[in-house]
Amino acid sequence: MLDGYIFFCYNRIEGQAKELDGASMKDLKDVQLFDLYGALLTESRREVCRLYYLCDLTLSEIAEEKGISKQAVSECLKRSRTQLLRYEQRLGFSKNLQQLTARHPQLEGELAEIFASGGRGE
Repeated sequence: MLDGYIFFCYNRIEGQAKELDGASMKDLKDVQLFDLYGALLTESRREVCRLYYLCDLTLSEIAEEKGISKQAVSECLKRSRTQLLRYEQRLGFSKNLQQLTARHPQLEGELAEIFASGGRGE
């Protein structure tokens, strides 16, 4: 449920991209790709990405928790982003979802109602 909510927030914020700096938009796109393809990453890469994107930990905090260097965390995130981008290039789920959302603006309201009801669709 959390992953779907993050995707929903990403799509709502993407329309306000001019108000966000470049780094924030890049992180939002990375979060969306992680939401879509994160399960395809190795367990260790998935965990580092989860700590960085979903738990909002710094590289230093992740390094301390995982018992690795800050540089190793940075390299892991870099390689994970590259892999997620490759998945998107090959599969195109993110692009297809954005096109679907653009064609059906009423879905945003329906999704908000579903998430507000805890995913029960009531």
